[in-house]
Amino acid sequence: MSDPFRLAVVVCSTRPGRQGGVIAKWAFDRAKVHPAFATELVDLAEVNLPILDEPHHPRFKKYTHDHTRAWSARVDSFDAFVFVTPEYDFSMPASLLNALQYLSHEWANKPCGFVSYGGASGGLRGVQMSKQVVTALSMMPMAEAVALPFFTKHIADGVFKPEEGHDKACATMLDALARWTGALKPMRG
Repeated sequence: MSDPFRLAVVVCSTRPGRQGGVIAKWAFDRAKVHPAFATELVDLAEVNLPILDEPHHPRFKKYTHDHTRAWSARVDSFDAFVFVTPEYDFSMPASLLNALQYLSHEWANKPCGFVSYGGASGGLRGVQMSKQVVTALSMMPMAEAVALPFFTKHIADGVFKPEEGHDKACATMLDALARWTGALKPMRG
């Protein structure tokens, strides 16, 4: 049996009072029992990247800051990603865009899924914008996703309480992510 793929479940919001960690914990728990993945939770608030401060374009990999080198090594170590993201003003959070734009080669030929949350749209408009950015970084965004409209009604005592459909959507997304991770792995050498 081959080694499992390394999957990062990424908490994208860094806003004080955020609920992304609660939702990410649920997604992480689903992912860590999937047989295709060895899963790690990555919190962009803990990564704490400053606004992009490298003097060279990321495609050159001429990083001058320790935080960039550390982020590069961490992203490079994963085979796939699940971005757990809110929608801010019909868009992705600046923290996700910043984290993506720090790097280039480290993201390439890796698939990503989205667990989005928000009001009536469930964060889908932010995911659509995110898909444009990850595609420009040569990532493969999954069509299969989890959208959580009016997500706060599913949080009680700091725990996300999914509906049956949420669990099914997450399982479908993870299965697609596993297939794409296997298909893209040879492209990364």
